[in-house]
Amino acid sequence: MSCEICNGSGWKTVEMDGVESVTRCDCWRETLVAQAYREARIPTRYARCELGNFEHNDMNSLRSAWQKARAFVDAFPVVEQGLLFHGPTGVGKTHLAIGVLKEVVRRKGARAYFFETGELLKLVRDTYNRSVEETELDVLRPVFEADLLVLDDLGTEKTSEWVQETLGLVVNTRYNARRATIFTSNLSDRADEPVLQNTFVYQLGLRTRSRLREMCDWIPMDGIDVREVGPHASPSDIVRWQKTSPSSPENLKKAGGFPTRARNMARAQLRDKGSAELKWSGGKAGS
Repeated sequence: MSCEICNGSGWKTVEMDGVESVTRCDCWRETLVAQAYREARIPTRYARCELGNFEHNDMNSLRSAWQKARAFVDAFPVVEQGLLFHGPTGVGKTHLAIGVLKEVVRRKGARAYFFETGELLKLVRDTYNRSVEETELDVLRPVFEADLLVLDDLGTEKTSEWVQETLGLVVNTRYNARRATIFTSNLSDRADEPVLQNTFVYQLGLRTRSRLREMCDWIPMDGIDVREVGPHASPSDIVRWQKTSPSSPENLKKAGGFPTRARNMARAQLRDKGSAELKWSGGKAGS
């Protein structure tokens, strides 16, 4: 259906001080924004995520993360650092990251892309198949050159030397080019983390962690798992979740912060081999 104002031409007539002129119709900009959203690769599941509908429920860490996200958008593209949202599952890290992406596309005309980390690694790995015409550089070029990149779920993939090198290349390229990047992750950066595999150092290596520390504002997020409890949770819903859910802070603390079997395996390896030589395909942790 054609725009009633411009009849699909993309131009509209305006009058100022008795003088008529033409300017771009609002529908033209809306069309461009819609196209930019499609090219940004925003998953359908997150299509409705906006900064304006992020529920922080007056929780300090969520409200602070939301405020920093808004400040980032206001300042973009003149920003010194990107953002790294980290915390447990279901607290809204991806929602905020996509909300920022949409705002900088809509308000600032930025070229932005969203990639889930495991998906990006698979796309790169698939280029090694001779039947695939796309090259590794074809996949990584928009990742390297985007005005804003959102890299979601950093650290959920099984680590290896290749994974660390590939993610390190992405981080280092954007670091050197001073291009803004937003990361989300469930990983921990605590030195007393009971399971080494759950840390940035183990999953990404010391060098990449150091880059991330400099290039991003690390923003902790803590709260209820909205995927489990649902939106608009009542106080009784929250109390029930805190008591019964394996993912609640109370129950995670009782379990040592990690599934029992994985925790016991990691501790056994630490006891037998020492903290620097956990058994994984990439060699020593953090190398």
